[in-house]
Amino acid sequence: MKYMLLIYSNPESWAGLSAEQREDLSRSHQDLTRELTEQGLLVSAAGLADPITTRTVSVDADNTRSTTDGPYAEAKEHLAGFYLVECEDIDQAIDYAARMPDAKYVAVEVRPVMDASGLEM
Repeated sequence: MKYMLLIYSNPESWAGLSAEQREDLSRSHQDLTRELTEQGLLVSAAGLADPITTRTVSVDADNTRSTTDGPYAEAKEHLAGFYLVECEDIDQAIDYAARMPDAKYVAVEVRPVMDASGLEM
């Protein structure tokens, strides 16, 4: 089953990291990406641009489009990146999420990805 490992961050936690901690975080992601790739578990992974570049789009009942700057939710934390992995079960996905360096600073969310039918939930 596929799982999204959603990496959250906030400006305060990032600003509080030393240069060495930032390098370690990057190196840890490279190591984990390599391991997941070698095991055939990595489907995709990416970091996301700063939330200031985000645009939120909605369409009302009259099909009028509205676009606003910034993310939909007003929160300190923002989605900073993701891994899409193919795991045997949620426990294996949780194990990988716990190994992400970001879990030490803010959080990594694990969410099952539904197939087209959505019946597995």
